[in-house]
Amino acid sequence: MTTTPEATITGDRAGRPAARWFDICSYAGLLPERGVCAMLDGTQVAIFRVFDGTLYALSNLDPFSGAHVLSRGILGTRNGTPTVASPMYKQVFDLRTGVCLDDPRVVLPVFPVRRAGGRVEAALTDERRR
Repeated sequence: MTTTPEATITGDRAGRPAARWFDICSYAGLLPERGVCAMLDGTQVAIFRVFDGTLYALSNLDPFSGAHVLSRGILGTRNGTPTVASPMYKQVFDLRTGVCLDDPRVVLPVFPVRRAGGRVEAALTDERRR
């Protein structure tokens, strides 16, 4: 899915990076325990909705296989941590932080994500833009 910027660029005076928000899909269309991939200014982002309705977004690139497949991963939990397991070699990543729970030296980029009315939006921050 390729998206065009539909929303706002936000930042704050505390020095946090500005974020450029992209409309991804309808919230109802993102089924619980499923993911979708969106292309945000050339960056593939995997966006997930877990069973309780919480949204997460992280890089779609599996660093172990080099394939852009994490949006098709298996959602679950490990010790109460929401996770996604890569469909390739099954490494498990913390959806909140991007840390690989099987090899904590590996960390995926995470992205801001929010529900705006009935839509899901994800953002690239200044630090994540190409």
